[in-house]
Amino acid sequence: MAQPVRIAMLGSGFVAGFYMQGLANVNHHEVVVNYSRVPKRGKAFAGEWGIPESSTSLQKVIARDDIDLFVIALPNELHLDAALQLAAAKRNQVCTKPLARDRKEAKAMLAAALKSGCMHGYAETEVFAPAVVKARGVIESGGIGRVLWVRSRESHSGPHSPHFWDAAKTGGGAMNDLGSHCIEAARYFYGKEDRIVEVMAWGACLVHGAKTTAEDNALLVLKFSSGGIAHCELSWTTKGGLDLRNEIHGSEGSLFTDVTRGTPISAFVTKTAGYVIEKADIDFGWTRPLPEEAFAYGYQAEMRHFVDCVRAGEVPRETYEDGYVVNCVLDAGYRSMHSRRWVRVSY
Repeated sequence: MAQPVRIAMLGSGFVAGFYMQGLANVNHHEVVVNYSRVPKRGKAFAGEWGIPESSTSLQKVIARDDIDLFVIALPNELHLDAALQLAAAKRNQVCTKPLARDRKEAKAMLAAALKSGCMHGYAETEVFAPAVVKARGVIESGGIGRVLWVRSRESHSGPHSPHFWDAAKTGGGAMNDLGSHCIEAARYFYGKEDRIVEVMAWGACLVHGAKTTAEDNALLVLKFSSGGIAHCELSWTTKGGLDLRNEIHGSEGSLFTDVTRGTPISAFVTKTAGYVIEKADIDFGWTRPLPEEAFAYGYQAEMRHFVDCVRAGEVPRETYEDGYVVNCVLDAGYRSMHSRRWVRVSY
């Protein structure tokens, strides 16, 4: 494509803002319109990011013939409808995580996208984060031998958006929200040919019972076809900002990534110092500001990848098939959480 990739941002909330931060450092694109269900919010978002047009009509945005890529940055309960409309219109699409609220919805989204013959990308930032990509490179070079055990942790003090607390709307609690990252990280470290065959999960609402009926803390254990194991630690009750860590242990060595607690800056301030890091509970005292946050989390790399795939007509390395697999694992995890038994993953 000689012209810039023209993008429609579907959504004007928290994750849409991170996508715009990521796109700010990507060449050969233009975000030409954003969709929002709330006019005032959509116009404010467009003004903040210099988007020339904002719309409250999803149908009108999808009907435009001058857009090359649609980014679904909407609440979980809206993913299915948006994806099906885009597929029917034969549009290239990218969707934030988790792909859907459950396996059934994810399967419908995948089937429709495949039928459309257009590009579909799963926007899972974890496997685009520079530290995680570097770790995978060490694994591929044989540096730690055969991967045997992965520990992946994502935790913070709770979601920004009120709708995340409603399990019926989102598909679950902390495991659904954060586990999608950790599951895909484990798949990335082991290699996607090594399938997750069985899971065991625990979850409970320990703190936020007034806000949600879902779990605000969870543990998820993944058993791989190679015999390897991964465990995911997920929490909506951890103070101090986003905690994002991985450990990968192999037959010949180990790898450790720590994006948020191992930043190159630490500070002690007695007055409010502004934004520190995602989900930071305070912005004074001892803090660990994270520079280039969107880059560190992988937003810039994934957006660049999807833009490049549209330009080159290539299949992304994360597609709706990957999102569907994650939803299958999450569904098995919730069955295990309720039955308190190991559960086979059905694909």
